Amino acid sequence: MTDAYLTLSPEKMETRDLHGYLLGAVGPRPIAFASTVDKDGNANLAPFSFFNVFSANPPVLIFSPARRVRDNTVKHTLENVLETPEVVINVVSYSMVQQMSLASTEYERGINEFDKAGFTMLPSEVVQPFRVAESPVQFECQVTKVEALGEEGGAGNLIFSRVVRMHIDRKVLTESEKLDPEKLDLVARMGGNWYSRSVDGLFEVPKPLSAKGVGVDAIPEAIRKSRVLTGNDLGMLGNFERLPSKQAVADFLEGNSEIRAILSSADQQQIHQKARAFLQENQVEMAWKILLAAQQ
Repeated sequence: MTDAYLTLSPEKMETRDLHGYLLGAVGPRPIAFASTVDKDGNANLAPFSFFNVFSANPPVLIFSPARRVRDNTVKHTLENVLETPEVVINVVSYSMVQQMSLASTEYERGINEFDKAGFTMLPSEVVQPFRVAESPVQFECQVTKVEALGEEGGAGNLIFSRVVRMHIDRKVLTESEKLDPEKLDLVARMGGNWYSRSVDGLFEVPKPLSAKGVGVDAIPEAIRKSRVLTGNDLGMLGNFERLPSKQAVADFLEGNSEIRAILSSADQQQIHQKARAFLQENQVEMAWKILLAAQQ
């Protein structure tokens, strides 16, 4: 029966391989969408799936920004909580998962992921970091301890976060003011690009690693304020690395009479509906081309 199992010894494995097996096997994992500030008050926002609730009395959540496997550097979130020991942990619903993924991009220090991902900064009542207004539940926390689990790439850093205030959107409550799991529609991480949705199960969100998306803040205002495109749609557009050139847009229109007809109608709702159809088929570049063509 030995051949029925792939048996591995962690001490003999490359960290990146061990990391992949651990995250692939242990899931679905809840997501802590952590908002922090540095000593100068600059905001940072990043998701972490090494996360759970560990105590109700006192109320304590713990999440862990691990040291990067590839170069052993640490996350801005960890640096921030060591400077300003406070955090807001926001839960992630399906309606915001694409924007959340965009916020995981490793932007340079000082870049505000709220802006890049198109989230609304909501002032907290007790702590300095901002809440994510789009999140249905937000926990304001004071960081009571940070425990490093190692000094090599892949080592975790446990951030003990004591809840001092909770904010729950009434839209996700039942009539008796209990949380409704279907209304919450939470998402959780699996291995690789895979996520799990509490309502419908598995789905994929490609993770931005090497490339930086242009960000929701780079999307023209008329598109950002669309009545058709959702937050997830904007997140997909913002995750695109480079906008199509004018020549690429012109070439796209050259042989596409259907798109030219939609554009000639000047009906913004119809144009945005077509762009959304492209996004639902994961054709992000095509969506950008019709949206940019309508701007010209």
